[in-house]
Amino acid sequence: MIKRNTQQRRRLILDRLADLGEVKVDELAHAFETSEVTIRKDLASLEANGLLLRRYGGAVPIPKELINEPHDEQVSKQKQAIAQSAADLIRDHNRIIIDSGSTTAALLPELSEKEGLVVMTNSLSIAGALRELENEPTLLMTGGTWDTHSEAFQGQVAEQVLRAYDFDQLFIGADGIDVARGSTTFNELVGLSQVMAEVAREVVVLAESNKIGRKIHNLELAWSKISTLVTDNQLEPSVAEQIRAQGVNVVIAQ
Repeated sequence: MIKRNTQQRRRLILDRLADLGEVKVDELAHAFETSEVTIRKDLASLEANGLLLRRYGGAVPIPKELINEPHDEQVSKQKQAIAQSAADLIRDHNRIIIDSGSTTAALLPELSEKEGLVVMTNSLSIAGALRELENEPTLLMTGGTWDTHSEAFQGQVAEQVLRAYDFDQLFIGADGIDVARGSTTFNELVGLSQVMAEVAREVVVLAESNKIGRKIHNLELAWSKISTLVTDNQLEPSVAEQIRAQGVNVVIAQ
């Protein structure tokens, strides 16, 4: 039997769903000659990306009234492009940190073909999505104090856990990008982000171009702590050059 690529199988599941209006786990497992556990992971990943709704024993299409408006769809495409470019920076067997946030969460489906990953996160939703990946990366959680604003664990316990490890890369979002200073945030709790950056050899910030130039008071990571900024192709070339002048690699996602 030819082993199907995970993304190819998931596209075929969506095609089948569009044709039939409903799919069943057992029927999909038989059709693709794989386990029901694998199919459930496929459906969970597709649901997390807003492509279907799971029902007992299978899945149904997203109701039309729940489908995003075109503007939201465009933002989603930008985040997906950023995530794809960021994933290209990850090698098999890397030890990475993924911070909480919608842009970093978009990275998760792109990890499905990576082998031997060890992933630390402070986000319950990201941890749940990682558990659904077919390649089953090793999952580490920071623990700590739950912060309702960031919807993630923060505090001294989380910082102590992070300092017990070392990582190849940190992937972190930003509420804003200050061209002169670095990444900024509305959240006053920046201690954990700074510890994440300390224990990672490479710090990758994922941010849409419309966040660059936002006036936000709280500096999260100075440019001296950031290795790479991954953003979309709406970034002005002159602004990209200003950021590169800070010693930061700027990756433009197409």
